[in-house]
Amino acid sequence: MIRLLLSAASLLVAVAAPASPAKAPDAGSPRPVVEALHGIEVTDPFRHLENVRDPAVAAWMRARSREARRTLDKIPGRAAMASDVARLMADAGTRLGEVQRRPGGRLFYEKRGARDDQFRLYLRQGGRERLLVDPQALGRPRGTPHAIDYFVASPQGRYVAFGLSAGGSEDARLHVVDTRSGRRVLGPVERAQYGNVAWLDDESGFFFTRLRAPAADAAPADKYAGSRAVFVRLGADPEHAPVALSFESPGVAIDEAQDSPSVLPVPGTRWALGLVSHGTDRELAVWVAPLADAVAGTARWRPAFGREAGVTALETAGERLFLLSHLGAPRSRLLETSVAAPDPAGARVLVPEGEGVLTGLARGADALYLRRRDGSASSLLRLPLDGGAAPTEVALPLRGAFEFAGADPGLPGVMLALQGWTEPERLWSVAPGADGAVTVTDTRLLRPGRMPAAGRYVVREVLVPGHDGVRVPLAIVHRAGLKLDGRAPALLWGYASYGMTDEPWFSATRLAWLDRGGVFAVANPRGSGAFGQDWYRGGLRETKPNSWKDFIATAEYLVAEGYTTPARLGAWGASAGGVLVGRAITERPDLFGAAVLSVGALDMVRAELEPNGPPNIPEFGSVATADGLRALLAMSSYHQVRDGVRYPAVLLTHGVNDARVEVWQSLKMAARLRQATASGKPVLLRLDYAGGHGGGATRAQQAAETADIYAFLRWQATGSAR
Repeated sequence: MIRLLLSAASLLVAVAAPASPAKAPDAGSPRPVVEALHGIEVTDPFRHLENVRDPAVAAWMRARSREARRTLDKIPGRAAMASDVARLMADAGTRLGEVQRRPGGRLFYEKRGARDDQFRLYLRQGGRERLLVDPQALGRPRGTPHAIDYFVASPQGRYVAFGLSAGGSEDARLHVVDTRSGRRVLGPVERAQYGNVAWLDDESGFFFTRLRAPAADAAPADKYAGSRAVFVRLGADPEHAPVALSFESPGVAIDEAQDSPSVLPVPGTRWALGLVSHGTDRELAVWVAPLADAVAGTARWRPAFGREAGVTALETAGERLFLLSHLGAPRSRLLETSVAAPDPAGARVLVPEGEGVLTGLARGADALYLRRRDGSASSLLRLPLDGGAAPTEVALPLRGAFEFAGADPGLPGVMLALQGWTEPERLWSVAPGADGAVTVTDTRLLRPGRMPAAGRYVVREVLVPGHDGVRVPLAIVHRAGLKLDGRAPALLWGYASYGMTDEPWFSATRLAWLDRGGVFAVANPRGSGAFGQDWYRGGLRETKPNSWKDFIATAEYLVAEGYTTPARLGAWGASAGGVLVGRAITERPDLFGAAVLSVGALDMVRAELEPNGPPNIPEFGSVATADGLRALLAMSSYHQVRDGVRYPAVLLTHGVNDARVEVWQSLKMAARLRQATASGKPVLLRLDYAGGHGGGATRAQQAAETADIYAFLRWQATGSAR
């Protein structure tokens, strides 16, 4: 059992307290709690800040937020920076979110126009565009920004199911709209945050993943426990929807606390696949059952394969089952087996492991399309479904990175959202011709606005020797003609978790940093998937220190090569990137002049007690074991802060409604840094009371936060945001 101990100092204060009522201590003052975990004493000086409903804590939050606002607004040149960021966002023109194609020339997409504050959902057919869902209008009467979290059009495009949430919370409620009439035919359905909507071929209903109704005394960490895949038939009461797959399904191994089930009907067949994801693990466990039984809630699922098969993506064509797997192939390979009798071990290898990393899979009526990462750039492979042919590479219009869009098993080809470090995103159509040739054409749905001339910026991609000799990818972007005299403010970004890789991406607002002579650099340390599964596992749980040591090596490179100096070097990490950047500045505070921690994961010892904590145990580990505790202590920036150290200036930004990383993580880190630092540099806590983790943020929210971050970092580097 965990022991809660009071420090000797706390005991003395308690004994010496006068009998008369004393003024309550400020919430920003430490109140140490010491726990003995696996024989290790862990001190937590700001545990009380986890209770954000405590009036004293709420008052402290408001005071720190006002303080941050006053300080940021006084930065010389901050107003000009904000003006430039807003102008660049407008100049960037239209932005697209999710894109889905359906037969009859129907195209569904989320779009934010140059003057829109939020993404709206549209249907385009025959060259005409029609608005289906406007979250701006829905949120305006309530005074809280609303956002579309996901949408899925039915197979023929008659209906669209979508999730809608408020204030950046991502606590989506599910709705269904009839695209012919625009009438809502279902919803709102509560506890639909996961979505995972999968329609039947006849459009009569769909499966989706629903959270369990919370008990009155449920702990925060129970929020996602016991989720289940249910089947909803249009016209029926969703509150009585049959459960298709859950931890209670007979014969199915599902971890109630961490696993999330979903059901995928196999188009054109009588089968359904039961997919189970284990927390944040990328590997899927899959079961098979007759579709009719899954619809009725009576399925007896047969195991297809478990997470040990290393399957990270799958597609079907009739009863053919295609699997992207890293088992025995760290850079992944493409396999084929059957839906009725899946056998990954005996599957046929369609695309063997190669030098590049296979990172994505999509299916059109004509072929399978694969995304392969070669270095930092993506290439596109096409493998015809008729068999016999080897995969061929499709030439792309620029060297960059893309995401698949508009893939539909009934329609030939696919779409790509393609961009580069200095090239804005465009939506391209990949279409096979009658002669077998493949054409790649601009759909012109994305029309970037006024962008700088080609050649204005320079991109350099290098491999930097890490602390143990491993070579770490680093991309460096700056304005052409920059002198490498160490005078440039530099911003180093990193993430390095979940096997996610920072491939080339364009940001119009980044130009506000570059055009002021700044350097923007992006590192892909171990923990990312830059070179496949082995690279990812090199920065996972007990090996996580490699992530921030690799990041530190890239920072040292920027200094050694004359791009900047430590005083002018800023680091920026968000979400799980808070582990990376938080540990970099606590291990090498001398190497950075400033840091930004956005919605950062910073107290890793207490993180698994959050609502989103249990799903993240596969990525970071658990305090339930001694080894897990030691790993979490090593990566917990909050616990690595030491008194009397000269820490860089730090800006912590967080949306109060964050559903992924609780806001108290930033509160505790801010309080601990303010208590400990001897540098005299500011530690600011910027809170957005109408925001969350970032998803669903309005244009105005994004512009304001970006301007504050760039202004803060440039102010610390040069004394001004100008």
